[in-house]
Amino acid sequence: MQRTPPFRAEHIGSLLRPAALLEARRRHARGEIDQQALTAAEDRAIEDAARLQERVGLKLATDGEFRRASYHSYFYSRLGDIAFEAPPDDASGGRGAQPTALIRSRIAWKGPIHAADFSFLRAHTKALPKITIPGPCALHFRGGDRSVTAHAYRDVDAFWDDTVAAFKSELRALAAAGCSYLQIDETAFAKFGDPDVRAGLRTRGDDPDRLIDQYIDITNRVLADLPGISIGMHLCRGNRAGRWHAEGSYEGVAEKLFNRLAIAFFFLEYDSERAGDFAPLRLVPQDKTIVLGLVSTKLNFLEDKSALRRRLDEASRFVPLERLAVSPQCGFASTEAGNPLPPEMQEAKLRLVVELAQETWGSA
Repeated sequence: MQRTPPFRAEHIGSLLRPAALLEARRRHARGEIDQQALTAAEDRAIEDAARLQERVGLKLATDGEFRRASYHSYFYSRLGDIAFEAPPDDASGGRGAQPTALIRSRIAWKGPIHAADFSFLRAHTKALPKITIPGPCALHFRGGDRSVTAHAYRDVDAFWDDTVAAFKSELRALAAAGCSYLQIDETAFAKFGDPDVRAGLRTRGDDPDRLIDQYIDITNRVLADLPGISIGMHLCRGNRAGRWHAEGSYEGVAEKLFNRLAIAFFFLEYDSERAGDFAPLRLVPQDKTIVLGLVSTKLNFLEDKSALRRRLDEASRFVPLERLAVSPQCGFASTEAGNPLPPEMQEAKLRLVVELAQETWGSA
């Protein structure tokens, strides 16, 4: 069995929260049950999620991010007084409003954030446990220097030093706990291909191209000297309750991203025309792997397997098939509200990814 990530069939991390878990969260918020009872509900849900992933044939397993309200909020809240403020969405379209980061304290790692989550997952699955964490540049991307210096910092360089130190400490804690597979969910890089996003960055005083260079350097500082752990990066254009934040090709960031970033494999969203074509993959170096997110987690229908295989063949014109894998384009529930599809469709889509991998490579 292949035990080195990425696997031919992957999934990004979050899963739809079961109704019983959502009800337990509501009861906990109302003070009707204590933290111990909520944790027990989370434990049961995670055990079921692990069985789901094994049942469809995946060789990795996540905890579905069931202990989190969103993919990033719990992690950042453990680093300080940090929150995200999301403007109301325009109900007429699929594009959601980009949240703004509120940084009210200095960033500091106070102890392991997800080591216990890893240990619980490892004890309840035969698959390889994968832990997902948000990227180190998301806070700055969602507000820029002004958000950094509004309350907690006078010096942006100090903010970056604190961020790097905190992330390195968490990665080392995960490695010490035995974690060998980590995914960084980075929401900035893919969005640099959107002209509207770039215009917004310029309006707040940022040069998008300079930010790309800075974010690559910061990420590489985080990743330096971390032996024994396989780290991939998921690039996301937004995935809140089925909505998205950006559109545009990878072309503008591909050369720097694939060649300068110290990441061995990338999870790329390629489920819709918003992602552009596969041409940017020509810039992927020979020692890196691409996981193609061909299956949508936003839409309540099952994709045609033969059409997905044609997409794989098209991508293989730029990256050889032996350095490709497949997955859904994002998680099914980047926030606990979840995307607009039922659990049955979630399972069908995960099984479709596994079947596509098995028929393409002979193994998932």
